[in-house]
Amino acid sequence: MKSTLKFFNFLFIITLMISCGGGGEEGGTGNSGGGGNSNPPGKATLIAPANNKACETGTSVSDTQSEVTFNWNSSAKTSTYDLKITNLNTNISALNKTGITSTTTKGTLNKGIPYSWNITSKNTSSSTNTVSETWKFYLKGPGIVNYAPFPAVIKEPNESIVQRDNQGKVTFSWEGSDPDNDDLRYTLYVDKTDGKQSPPSSQSNLTVKTLSIFLDSNTNYFCRVKTFDGVNSSFSTIYKFKTE
Repeated sequence: MKSTLKFFNFLFIITLMISCGGGGEEGGTGNSGGGGNSNPPGKATLIAPANNKACETGTSVSDTQSEVTFNWNSSAKTSTYDLKITNLNTNISALNKTGITSTTTKGTLNKGIPYSWNITSKNTSSSTNTVSETWKFYLKGPGIVNYAPFPAVIKEPNESIVQRDNQGKVTFSWEGSDPDNDDLRYTLYVDKTDGKQSPPSSQSNLTVKTLSIFLDSNTNYFCRVKTFDGVNSSFSTIYKFKTE
């Protein structure tokens, strides 16, 4: 009888040891996962310059340049911010500022140019960065009465390899805007050379922002969109793709 009791006591102790050991190990794993390096920052909300602003004046520093102040709301879990400003005429970076610890900074830019800007929020404890919306503005230039429309942004196609539909067509779509709120018309350039060859009338003077056209299979194409406000024009960047 005593031997039986000792045996059951031994089993009970072993069970407790396994149970406690397993619980401790599971808890350790949970704490490690919860307190890891994944702590991505929130998204900054842009304030100024206002989106699609036609006449951002800034502070003139010369005949050709002005200093512009950029402001945004703070984002959660953020250590520093990066400011990216792009010249929309060339689609090339005009100014990058990194490691900003406040929610405001200044940048000197050329006058009479359309720009886009956004803010990237960063956290030192996370490898993930969060990018804000992208806003556009025109920096005032001398003697400008009517501002050219912002260059269109091509939305489709958005892949380097594009599949045609069952009629052999590819759909193009884009977005356009104008700082003066003028009525806009668009011309879609699509060719096999450089995206600058004259398009047919069916692709010119469009009021729509989407169009499907027939393209050859297994062929490289270039495309861009011209935006016209009745006075001035602008061109999107040239996009290259290949049909299947």
